[in-house]
Amino acid sequence: MNEQFQSQILPLINEWLFDHGVKIIIIFVIAFLLKRFSSIFIEKAIRRAVRPDKHTSKMAEEMREDTLISIFAQFVNITIWIFTAMLILAEIGINTAPLIAGAGVIGLALGFGGQYLIKDLIAGFFIILENQYRIGDVICVDGGKCGLVESIGLRTTVLRDLDGTTHFVPNGEVHIASNMSKDYSRVNLDIGVSYAADIDKVEKIINEVGKKLAKDPKWVDDIVSPPQFLRIDKFAESEIVIKILGDTKPLSQWKVAGELRKRLKKEFDKEKIEIPFPQITVNQAGA
Repeated sequence: MNEQFQSQILPLINEWLFDHGVKIIIIFVIAFLLKRFSSIFIEKAIRRAVRPDKHTSKMAEEMREDTLISIFAQFVNITIWIFTAMLILAEIGINTAPLIAGAGVIGLALGFGGQYLIKDLIAGFFIILENQYRIGDVICVDGGKCGLVESIGLRTTVLRDLDGTTHFVPNGEVHIASNMSKDYSRVNLDIGVSYAADIDKVEKIINEVGKKLAKDPKWVDDIVSPPQFLRIDKFAESEIVIKILGDTKPLSQWKVAGELRKRLKKEFDKEKIEIPFPQITVNQAGA
């Protein structure tokens, strides 16, 4: 038996190793090199392709780029190893045609059952690629859901609203995303004054209060341009509505608007400018 093994079987093994074994090793080496160089190429390509945002910190930009690099690298690596496995199986002598056919059937089934998942993944990819919003932004999406972006994945975006409620929004369902903190934010304030008020005086007070607020050391880092009188927005039933606008750093618009309201109320009270409020006149019969 030993002589038969050495004379008949061992030569066949050696022949197979020198033929198919060498080919398998070459396939592994090529796959490793492709994986290595594709990772380097993907990283360099994305670092160059992604346009930097001057309003975004360097760390935030690097996080976005790293996310895209990871996504592309994973996809390419999976593709490389699938082809590698198919070539090795072919060298071993396994017919890969049924496997390819079976994979096609499975892929077709997933295509019907996982179309929403694929839609979410593609949408998530473009959200990250285009930098539509990022972690820390405040956004509103379809359906009136608004909140702070806590995380962005390929499948879902996680929002937390002012009540502390967490909303998990499938990326494929985000048709319109309104970002309230991209680049800069804005104080957009309507305030009503009495019809008896001197509008020129009101305008002067508003502009002075806005400038003082913008120069205040406690608020100077939050304000880009001082809130100021823009126009008379409308004549309401019991008040003249004035529009006030001013630009702030992202996410600072609400606290700046609150401080502006407080200061305007104090100044209006000092200057005897009335902010109208609903009143009811009661007439007593027979009086």
